[in-house]
This record gives sequence, C-alpha cells and structure tokens, in this order.
Amino acid sequence: MSSFTTTDGTRLFYKDWGTGQPILFAHGWPLSSDAWDQQMLFFSQNGYRVIAHDRRSHGRSDQTFEGNNMDQYADDLAELIEALDLHDLVLVGHSTGGGEVAHYIGRHGTARIAKVVLVGAVPPLMLQTDANPAGTPLSVFDGIRQGTAKNRSQFFFDLTVPFYGFNRDGVESNDGLRENFRRIGLQGGIKGQYDCIHEFSEIDYTQDLRRIDKPTLIIHGDDDQIVPIEASAHRAADIVPNATLKIYASGSHGLAETEADRFNADVLAFIGG
Repeated sequence: MSSFTTTDGTRLFYKDWGTGQPILFAHGWPLSSDAWDQQMLFFSQNGYRVIAHDRRSHGRSDQTFEGNNMDQYADDLAELIEALDLHDLVLVGHSTGGGEVAHYIGRHGTARIAKVVLVGAVPPLMLQTDANPAGTPLSVFDGIRQGTAKNRSQFFFDLTVPFYGFNRDGVESNDGLRENFRRIGLQGGIKGQYDCIHEFSEIDYTQDLRRIDKPTLIIHGDDDQIVPIEASAHRAADIVPNATLKIYASGSHGLAETEADRFNADVLAFIGG
C-alpha cells in the first residue's frame, strides 16, 4: 500500500498489486478503495495488475477543505496514472467513480486507455431536470447533505439498506457488509464528502461520455435504488459509441459486492475478449 502527493500537495492513498495488464478501480461515495476488495483479489489472482486509490477526502487520503470537485478528482486520477506510467489500462468506475472515469477521459483523453467499465455509474446526469425527467429530485440530494452533515454515522448505516437492496423481499441482510460500509465511510472527511454530493448529483457528464472511444461495458442493476437505471445506464449506453449494456435483473447499486462472482466473470470476459 502506497501514497503519492499531487501537484497541489494532497497525499493520495492507493493500492498497487500484482503484474500484468493494469486495471484501475474508482470507488463510489462515500467509500474508498476497500470497496473493491473482492475485485482486487480476484483480478490479481487472474494475471492482472490491480490499482485502486482513495479519492481525496475519502478513505486514507488527505482530507482537503478545497478542491473536492470532479475536475480535481479527474486530474488526481490523471496524475496517478502518469506517476505509475500506466498504459493499455482498463478503467473501472462505480457510481461516483463512474463520473470520475468519464470526466478523466473528457479532460485527458484515452491515449493510455484500453477499455472502460461503468457499473452503477452516475453519468450522464442524476439530477431531475426538464430535459432529464427520469432523474432524481434535488430534494433527495438535499436530504443526503443533511444526513451527512448532521448524523453521518447513522446515515451511512441506514443508507446500506437501499444501497444493497436489503429492503427487497427475499434479500437477506448482511450485517458485516453494512458495518463495513459505515467503517469505510467514516474514514473519510465530512467536508470533502459533503462537497462530493454536488459532484455526483448535479454535474452533467454527457460530453465526457461522448469522448469515450474505447470498448465500454456498462453494468447496472434494474433495481438500483441509488442511481436509477433509466436516467443513467440506459442513457449512457445510447451516448457512448458502441457501448455494451448488461443489465442485472433485480440488481442493487452494490452489485459488485453482493454479486461479485457474476460481476467479476463478466468483467473478465470483457477484458479478455
């Protein structure tokens, strides 16, 4: 486990394991690289070099007061990719990390990229607008802001229920997974996590998606209660040239953890194909 310092003096934590073609994982809010544990183990055991970082103000990275915005997240990612001199890279982004991956490509291009995987990703736009009627109302994001600001520990724990679909009939709750989500979330800084809510909810990534010119796999659960599929994956698949959309029936927002075997196999097949 390592860290590097960005040009603005922020120390970012990352993991870099194994050898082979590199895969870089970008995590969702309010989590860290630890959310990718099952993927890091699986792909490193299957001949790949796996890298995952903690976004600034998340996990073990520095808790910055300023700069908690998608432009900076994308530039941080570019600095990490350049520092490690990664080429032929597979970029995998979950939720907010999907926005980070898309915005990285929008700002820095695809010269170092081989393939892209977006899972439960926020692009093109989560917010409900006249042009995006299937989006989520602003009041929902205001509620997330209030929960984060006023009672972060309980809010994160409660959020795990819709996040993993534990409120659905026939879905057994997993207390360890819920506690781990809260543990990871509380490692991050409240200011940066609060700022990030705007970045995953109100930023339009349409133009970034149009710049993705590499093979792209979009995976989304049709019962995602956090990033509803109609405003995200269905639209993204229409925007990204030659994207492949794979829908998990009854899949939750956290399907990379709850359905890790299937997810890992699908991504492996896509990378190796």
